[in-house]
Amino acid sequence: MEATEAAGRPWVERPAHRAWLARQAEILLDQFQYSVIDPAGGFFDLDDSGAPLRESPVRRLITTTRLVHSFAVAQMLGRPGAATVVDHGVAALWDFHRDTASGGYPWETGEGADASRQAYGHAFVLLAASSARMAGHPDADRLLADVTDVLLKRFWEPAHGAVAEEFDAAWQPLSGYRGQNANMHLTESLMAAFEATGDARYLEMAESIATLLINRVARAHGWHVIEHFDTQWRPDAVYRGSDMFRPFGTTPGHALEWSRLLAQLDALGGGRLGWTMEAARGLFTQAVTDGWDHAAGGFYYTLDYGNAPLIRDRLWWPCCEAIAAAAFLRDRTEDDVFEVWYRRVWDWSAHHLLDRRHGGWFSELDDGLVARPRFFSGKPDIYHALQACLIPLYPAGGSLGAMVREAVQ
Repeated sequence: MEATEAAGRPWVERPAHRAWLARQAEILLDQFQYSVIDPAGGFFDLDDSGAPLRESPVRRLITTTRLVHSFAVAQMLGRPGAATVVDHGVAALWDFHRDTASGGYPWETGEGADASRQAYGHAFVLLAASSARMAGHPDADRLLADVTDVLLKRFWEPAHGAVAEEFDAAWQPLSGYRGQNANMHLTESLMAAFEATGDARYLEMAESIATLLINRVARAHGWHVIEHFDTQWRPDAVYRGSDMFRPFGTTPGHALEWSRLLAQLDALGGGRLGWTMEAARGLFTQAVTDGWDHAAGGFYYTLDYGNAPLIRDRLWWPCCEAIAAAAFLRDRTEDDVFEVWYRRVWDWSAHHLLDRRHGGWFSELDDGLVARPRFFSGKPDIYHALQACLIPLYPAGGSLGAMVREAVQ
């Protein structure tokens, strides 16, 4: 598909498409808002039908943080009842998830939970606190200050300008592994924290991580995002962790996610780094070239280091990130190639990934494009899909929370 096939006005300028996006966002918010609150603390995950998994004794930090972020955005949009979800989530982060004895936020809470301290999870605590602050939550400042202190004292490695990965409950390192995924999400959260507070330190940390992982490493590897590293941030080409969070090879969805984050970083910094838009284009182009199944559609989950498909399953979140990135980059560059991909990925996602029986999205499809969970069970979290629906509705100037805040003021 060539750029010339993006005929007419961009979809995001068409009232019918904008209404469709808003409707899809409402479907997601409806599905989660009335099902997820656990009165005992935290939030329930949802099964394939969208019903709460009440019997599970474990509450996940990532579920709470992403719901706080998503419903803080919904609150700013004026959605009735969204503030109730935010209130519950912010209280849960402070009183239920936070370890008041040794500090930090365990990956899971409850009987048999994984009590490790993960940089990935702390990145999302920062995002939740930042979005809650933008929404005016009275307890957001203390949450923001606390998680910032933990990140700086426990995770941040000034010599490398990025964060370490994981610790046990006593803050002893669990491994020498260093990963780009946690640092990528921290980059997103740091930008949101900068927008929420105006504190330039957050933006400088985001720029430091991006410079290491993208301008140095991804540039040197033909705009492929390298996932796994040792303690000195040297690429580890033999590392194989869990296929869900640390699979072997490269992950095209992360390149798409980074492409939007770099365009956002360029906007927030006024282009001061000088390379961010070049990198955003390079990452997006490489991801759609290598990662998209040009016959059947959808993004392969992983590629080997020769850029051949490895895990061929099609997960929902790479499509969400491609949609958000294409919309953001189209707005920033006015290049119709991004409009082409915006339409292409939405067309495919609407046909294959939207669950018209239960609402929401299927979490993954197998290579035959049949919904068959391998890595995820139940409804995927709201975060990726909601952002795919809402980011295209606003001028590309920052994080979703900040763009919504600007639009409603």
